[in-house]
Amino acid sequence: MQKLIKINNSLLFTTTIILVALTSYLIVVVEPETFPSMWDGFWWVMTTVTTVGYGDYSPVSVGGRMVALFLYIFGIGVVGVIIGKVVDGLAAFRRKKEAGDIVFKEKQHYIIIGWSKKASFAIKEMLDTSKDIEIVIIDDLENAPILEDNIHYIKGNASDTATLKKANVQEAHSVLVFADDMIEDDQLTDGKTLLIASAIESIAPDVHTIVEVMEEEHIKNFEYMQVDEFIVSTETVSSLFVRSAFRKGLSSVYGQLLRRTKGDDLFYVAKSDRWNTYRDAFEELLSYGATLIADGANLGINRILDETIPSNAQLYVICDKDAIKTIYTKLNS
Repeated sequence: MQKLIKINNSLLFTTTIILVALTSYLIVVVEPETFPSMWDGFWWVMTTVTTVGYGDYSPVSVGGRMVALFLYIFGIGVVGVIIGKVVDGLAAFRRKKEAGDIVFKEKQHYIIIGWSKKASFAIKEMLDTSKDIEIVIIDDLENAPILEDNIHYIKGNASDTATLKKANVQEAHSVLVFADDMIEDDQLTDGKTLLIASAIESIAPDVHTIVEVMEEEHIKNFEYMQVDEFIVSTETVSSLFVRSAFRKGLSSVYGQLLRRTKGDDLFYVAKSDRWNTYRDAFEELLSYGATLIADGANLGINRILDETIPSNAQLYVICDKDAIKTIYTKLNS
């Protein structure tokens, strides 16, 4: 039995299949009165080796009982070892997943680098937006901060290309790089973020990358690395504080646009073939209860209503969830 446990898994599974098939055949040949078909023989073998033992079939002849004795001695032991290996394999996989020792092979997933409260809120927001997405977290924590079917953890240094390749960064939809909250010096924080961003761009230049920058003056360094988007953390918070101080209630407007939980939100709408100008899109979307506010970074839609919409337009509207469902239905019909 000790040697059996150490046998190669593929050999063990192959031997088990041969054993089950052979004994199913032998019991039908030796005792056809009790086991008239191969299915009956297979059913008896499986209930025997798994120790279920329904008793609906049982050999009565000497030959049949000899096959049964052989099955008791070898079959039950072999299947028991296989079941143990399967259980151990599942447990080992879970331990690896908890420890971040996995290789992610799926595509169009989202990678979050740097675990923090902000990253936690980001994951919640992402799942509120779409529950079917796959998310990979990269950090150097001992255990996975979240363990769900569609949330995966890879332990390692995010500036190491080997770690990024484990997360399959080349096939990712987007990468979100959060600043390290444990570093007090903003220059050092942005330096670490820049190192991670350069590693990403070196192996996955076509993947959309968003980074959190602590100081606005460092953005030029990230632009040099061809990072796609920047979120200036301290500037954004400070600006919101000041604007709310001068105009009460303004923070709630920002809050609605940034969260999917309640009120109106910001949604992306693909260009429809029946829209020639921005006015066409504006008026139709307005009829569904949505306001067209931007094409990419251009917020001056109201000043270009009669201009032609380019084929690569990135249109954004403000509306509620019911309105966006209606829009998606109408535009796809």
